[in-house]
Amino acid sequence: MKVLVYYVGKTSEKYLCEGEAIYQKRLGHYLPISFDILRDVRNAGKLSSEALKGKEGELILGKLNNDDGLILLDEGGKRFTSMKFARWLDRQLQMPYRRLIFVVGGAFGFSEAVYARANGKLSLSDMTFSHQMIRLFFTEQLYRSMTILRGEKYHNE
Repeated sequence: MKVLVYYVGKTSEKYLCEGEAIYQKRLGHYLPISFDILRDVRNAGKLSSEALKGKEGELILGKLNNDDGLILLDEGGKRFTSMKFARWLDRQLQMPYRRLIFVVGGAFGFSEAVYARANGKLSLSDMTFSHQMIRLFFTEQLYRSMTILRGEKYHNE
């Protein structure tokens, strides 16, 4: 199964981009995966948070097919230890989806239409992080999960 990770908007910090690139490259050895940035909404600063979420939601939903599994990175999502996340990811990869798509949303989260379409939600912590930092954390956790599933030494437990 192909795995896609969509990011809403660009990352402005070089160090975060460099960290993401390290784990993205490593992940390529384990599964077919791609990372795509969904363009910023025009005139976003002039929109209310609800209007902005609506526009971002249209971009996200426009990228999906009916047979895709959609998992949102969301503060209200399910929390896992790294070991349990690896097992959960393994089950997701066995689902009959054509593609498994993870989305890291913008600063205000997701529209109701995106929540309604989602097959699941994940949260990385009870703490709040910028959506730019979540990209790095999530990419590293995907890599960690693949090493756990393969019985490799990256994860010490």
